[in-house]
Order: sequence, then C-alpha cells, then structure tokens
Amino acid sequence: MRYRLLSLRRALFLVITICLLLSSVPVKAAERVVLKYRIFRESLSVEELSTFAETGKLSRSLQVNLALARQDPKLIRKYLSQPVKVDPVILDRVLNSPIGNAILDQLSQVIHTPSQKANRQALRSALVLSANVDKQMTLVEIMQNYPTSAVEVDGERLESAYRQLARLQGNLQDLLGF
Repeated sequence: MRYRLLSLRRALFLVITICLLLSSVPVKAAERVVLKYRIFRESLSVEELSTFAETGKLSRSLQVNLALARQDPKLIRKYLSQPVKVDPVILDRVLNSPIGNAILDQLSQVIHTPSQKANRQALRSALVLSANVDKQMTLVEIMQNYPTSAVEVDGERLESAYRQLARLQGNLQDLLGF
C-alpha cells in the first residue's frame, strides 16, 4: 500500500511539474545541433535536422557533411526518426534511479551539452518531455527538447544511441523490478 502511495505521489508530481513547465515560462530548447563526425563538425539548425528526419530532404550543408563523413543519409534518417514507445511515468522513475543514471551517462556520450556539464539532467529532461506528448520519442525529438540553446551529437554513434533507447522500450518495467 505504501509503495502504491509513493508511486501515485511521484506520478502526480511528474504531471504537475510537466504542466507547470509547459504552461509557464517559455522553455529554452535547442536551436542548434553541432553534428560531429571524426574531425568534421557542422552546426545545423534543429529545424534543418527535423526537416531531414521528417521528409528526407537534405540541406546542402547536411548533404556535404554526411558525404564527407561517409554516412548513409537513409540510415541516419532512420535513427533520427524511428519512434520508441515508452510510458513517461515509468521512464521518469527509471531515469531517476541508479540504473537510469548509468543509462543517461551512456547516452550523454552521444548527445550532450557543449560544456559537457549537467548532461544527465539535460538529457533526462529532454527524454521525459519527448515521451510525455505521445508516449513515444525519437532522437530528433530529444534534440528538439534539449534544454540548452545548442546540443552536440556524435553522429558516428547515433545508431548506438538509438539502440539504447530501443532497449528501454521493452525493459523499463523489468528495470524497476515489476
């Protein structure tokens, strides 16, 4: 009974917090994505990357960057746009646990703040906000919801980040011991 009450409190707290965040002050979200491939670094607008993920239309700079990095645009688009279904309440509970911290630390090696500080908190926020809208998330949504003006992404490890998110889809409840 006590466990259920704590779960209900946490869910209520999460809902209230998200409502307050969404309804009060405009949330700062990433405007730029610094896409890194080995020695190449390209700063793109989040809108440019979102358009590519949604339509497949490559901007000139993204086309050049992917060609120089020898990356297949179709695969990159797949990793950016493929949805992962998650329950936002369970996701929040997992991400606020020691296991969740380990997951966030691994993901923040691919998606992180330019300063490399507060990666865990920024990524946790982006993941929960992305999942909250429609109970699913994509890598491009995570970048769109990243709470800093810029987000750095290791393009060579996008597949790894996507696979880690996909593992969460089936394992969230197992991670909590249900």
